[in-house]
Amino acid sequence: MNEATLRLDGRVAIVTGAGGGLGRCHALALAQRGAKVLVNDVDAGNAERVAMEIRRGGGEAIGVRASVTDPDAVEAMVGQAMDAWGRIDILVNNAGILRDKSFAKMTLDEFRLVVDVHLIGSAICTKAVWETMRQQKYGRIVMTTSSSGLYGNFGQANYGAAKMALVGLMQTLAIEGEKYGIRVNCLAPTAATQMTDGLLAPEALAMLDPALVSPGVVALCAETAPTRAILCAGAGHFSLAYVTMTGGVQLGSGADVADQVTARWDEIGDRAGEFIPASGFAQAEHELAAAGYGAPLMAAR
Repeated sequence: MNEATLRLDGRVAIVTGAGGGLGRCHALALAQRGAKVLVNDVDAGNAERVAMEIRRGGGEAIGVRASVTDPDAVEAMVGQAMDAWGRIDILVNNAGILRDKSFAKMTLDEFRLVVDVHLIGSAICTKAVWETMRQQKYGRIVMTTSSSGLYGNFGQANYGAAKMALVGLMQTLAIEGEKYGIRVNCLAPTAATQMTDGLLAPEALAMLDPALVSPGVVALCAETAPTRAILCAGAGHFSLAYVTMTGGVQLGSGADVADQVTARWDEIGDRAGEFIPASGFAQAEHELAAAGYGAPLMAAR
C-alpha cells in the first residue's frame, strides 16, 4: 500500500462526543493527518484524556466539556477553538445516546431525549460554526447518520427518526453551503462501542474496530471531500447509500387513480430509470414534466 498522503495541516477540527469510542478514533485520525483538534465530551476527564493522547503523539489538541444540547456551552466551546487557533475548518457531529425500546413501550420523553441529542445537538453545533465557515469560505461538516435511520431497526424509533433527520439536514446544508466552500456529508458507521454492547455477537464486535471507520471521516473532511454523500463504513468496508427517485408512471386524474396506483405498483417502483434529485424541487420538476408542463417551475419575482 502507498504511504498516506492526504494531509490536514493547518486545519482546525471539532469532534463532539470524542471522549471515547468512535469520536476518540475520529479525533486521533484527524490529528494524525495534521489537524488541530478540539475534543468535546460531556465528561471533562474523558475529553482531556483524548486531548492528552493527541498531544503525546505530537499533535495539538484541547479537551472541552460541553453538552451538545446546551447552546451557550457550545458557543463557549467554539469560542475556545477560535481563541486557540483562529479558525474552524471541520466539525464532526458524533455525540449521541441510545434509549432503545419498542415504540409501544417508549415514552415521548425517551423519544425526545434521543432526538434532542442527535438531531438538535448536531444543529446547535453546526449553527455555532456556520457563520465562521461562511466567512472563511471553507468548511467540512460530517453528520453521523445510521443504518437504523436509513433502513429501520426494531426498538429504535427514536434513534432512527433522529438519524434519518440528519440526512435531511445534511442535504439542505450542502446546498446552502456550496457557494461558501462548505461541504456537508453523512457518515453511517458500524462499530463496536458502548452503544453496541450486548447487541452483536462477540466475534462480530471484534471485527468492528471503531478505528476502521475513521478513515472515512478523514476523507469527508479533506480538501477533496465530496458533498451530499452518505458514506457507510464498518469493518474496513466502505459503500455509499443514496436517496433516489424512480421514473414512475403518469396517471393524471380520475376516479380510478388510486386503483391504478395499486395495480401498477411494480411499474411505479421500477428502479431501471431511478435518479438522484438535485434538490427537493426536482421531484416537482419531474412530476410536472411528466404531466406536460414545460414552463419555468419557479414564479417570477
